[in-house]
Amino acid sequence: MNVRWFPTHTRIGFSVLMLLVMLVSAIAVVAEDPIQEVEITEYEGDRLGSVDDFRQNAIRGTIELDIETYRLRVDGLAEQSSSYTYDELLVFPRQQKLVTLFCVEGWSVKALWEGLSLTALLEAAQPLPEANTVIFHATDGYTTSLPLQTLFNRDLILADRINGIVLPPAQGFPFMLVAEEKWGYKWIRWVVRIELVDDPEYRGFWESRGYSNDAELSESFFGP
Repeated sequence: MNVRWFPTHTRIGFSVLMLLVMLVSAIAVVAEDPIQEVEITEYEGDRLGSVDDFRQNAIRGTIELDIETYRLRVDGLAEQSSSYTYDELLVFPRQQKLVTLFCVEGWSVKALWEGLSLTALLEAAQPLPEANTVIFHATDGYTTSLPLQTLFNRDLILADRINGIVLPPAQGFPFMLVAEEKWGYKWIRWVVRIELVDDPEYRGFWESRGYSNDAELSESFFGP
């Protein structure tokens, strides 16, 4: 029987080629199945809550928005009304904040929020002198409002990330207002419009049903 052996350098070259093929295949699999983000559980010594700790209490349940067609309007009493795509919003200055959401139902969640600076977004709109209130509109028809000066003084953010992961749809993806020091009904989800007005008495969905328009955590959520 005749046995033909390949030269040593040929066998080595073939092995290297096979390793390269396996490496390319592995890279292709990773590209098709990217590593999933993992929610962090602690930040600078503070134990964080989880996205699973939130209770679903939206007026029409969880909303799934198409990021390709999503638009955020910033208009009203402004010199520069705009309609932004999701990608256009990502160029605005970003911040991280450790803030606890307190719901009137009795539960709370401490989380690390990351998102757009509302100060930068509103400064780009150039509010008119008579503008004193900002109304936030959600895609499900929910609304709430805050004084314009409160947004500036507290440097509030529109969050698109929580605890190091992309904000889930149940928490308001693509954007949720982090209304720190306010009761949870001010933390509007699925924001699609930010409207500048001159009506400090405007009352949103729950405010028009007897909840406090001020919504300070140090005060009762029922009342004027």
